[in-house]
Amino acid sequence: MLQSLHVKNLALMEETEVTFGEGLNVLTGETGAGKSLLLGSVNLALGAKFEKEMLRKGAEQALVELSFSGNENVTRRLQDMELETQEDDSVLISRKMQVGKSVFRINGEVVTAKQVKELAEVLIDVHGQHEHQSLLHKKKHLEILDAFGGKDAEEAGAEVAKAYQEWKTTEKKLGEENLDEKERAREQALAEYEVREIEDANLRIGEDEELEENYRRMVNSQKIMEALGESYSFTGSDGAGSALSRGLRALSSVTGYDKRLAELEEQLAEVDSLLADYNRDLADYMEDATFDEEAFHETEERLNLINRLKEKYGNSLEDVIAYGAKRREYLDKLADYDAYLAGLTAKLAAERKKLGEACEKLTKIRKRNAKTLTGLLTEALEQLNFLKVDFEIHLEALEEPTQKGSDDVEFLISTNPGEERRPLGMVASGGELSRIMLAIKTVLAKRDEVDALIFDEIDAGISGRTAWQVSKQLGKVSGAHQVICITHLPQIAAMADSHYLIEKNTDGNSTVTDVRLLTDQEAIGELARLLGSDGLSEAAVSNAVEMRKQAMEQKEEK
Repeated sequence: MLQSLHVKNLALMEETEVTFGEGLNVLTGETGAGKSLLLGSVNLALGAKFEKEMLRKGAEQALVELSFSGNENVTRRLQDMELETQEDDSVLISRKMQVGKSVFRINGEVVTAKQVKELAEVLIDVHGQHEHQSLLHKKKHLEILDAFGGKDAEEAGAEVAKAYQEWKTTEKKLGEENLDEKERAREQALAEYEVREIEDANLRIGEDEELEENYRRMVNSQKIMEALGESYSFTGSDGAGSALSRGLRALSSVTGYDKRLAELEEQLAEVDSLLADYNRDLADYMEDATFDEEAFHETEERLNLINRLKEKYGNSLEDVIAYGAKRREYLDKLADYDAYLAGLTAKLAAERKKLGEACEKLTKIRKRNAKTLTGLLTEALEQLNFLKVDFEIHLEALEEPTQKGSDDVEFLISTNPGEERRPLGMVASGGELSRIMLAIKTVLAKRDEVDALIFDEIDAGISGRTAWQVSKQLGKVSGAHQVICITHLPQIAAMADSHYLIEKNTDGNSTVTDVRLLTDQEAIGELARLLGSDGLSEAAVSNAVEMRKQAMEQKEEK
């Protein structure tokens, strides 16, 4: 669940930290106090776009931190993402923002916005007015149905996506294979020339490096011989070699007088032997190192050939050889082009059939789940004061399959007896859409792995008995999930396990929005204000106490 929210220098918030509890957390406040700032700050931490106008006046940067208590599912996701995990499974998401730059962190490790959004999928579900409006799009209906389908729908959907990709890849490949006789002959001639040029070269991996080394040695052969001659003049019989031999003879003449001199003689004898070996090898090298002009030209021509092939077909010999092999395969294909096309066509047909079977499997799962979900949503809508609701999840086959399957899914509803079911956008108001979304979340909550749910404007356009029904449903959802709800309705506030007040204060020079947890007595006072009382009269307090009592009784019923 979401344990705490820390905000610094964001709009009217100078520095605020809110600690949330289990169950239903309700936030209320006067109009203009900044209730939207709370939801906005959460969305910013989860990757929403940051505008410079969001930065508090006079501040250079803003900070939002979300602290979550995790679970095994969250830890697995972190491990899959190769991110640090904590011993207690907790997760800290932070975002430091300044104009033109943002830095995201998960458990102190710098990450991308994409990684934050991926982790948020198993941490928190945020529902604002935008999410309610998304119900007007059929794409959302398909997502909801598949979410209800759980693992079976997920696996079947993955099978469809894979089959669709394979089919489309082969279809594209076949579409590109449209050579006529002239084009085929031209392609075949070019491929034959390239293959022959590469294969006739009889290339060997590493050969270019060997040739480069030999060529470099041959080009510099005169310079090499001059340097070797000079070296031999210093180390040979007329140089250090002769002097070292004389030194060794002088030392040998006195080793009988002191045992320690024998060790020195042994060392000098070793140096004399090494220098003799060096001089002998050097003389052999100089004797064999004759410049062969024919070999030089052969090396130069071979190196030119290899470099020319590398310029045409690849940066390395490996690339050139691989290109030749690829063109050889192309030649084989062109040699029996009609058979190749027939094979490709047969493959396309087989993949289309496989896709159809995968789509059919997914459709069966969807139809089965649509029937169950329709019943559950109808019941949930009735509990939210849709008294005469007629709800249907309508599936219709698409003309052509997509990577999502072959089903067009749409939610249809009738809220009045005798009226036929119609798409949500033609029937539902903003308030009704928010209740429908709440009904969906109520049903999906039992299968949802996300611990924390945030609802904003879930109470749009409702009051009276409907407000009580919404309150009751929020209480029911909060039995299995942590729910954070921003509201202006006393019926919902009365159901709170933890009640927070968002208030705006000013000292004449600056304005600050803050959030604080209310005591039981303060919560009663806030309920009285929400009920429309200007002051805490005895009657207003009595009404608030009665409403709170009624809410607790309803909570116990569930």
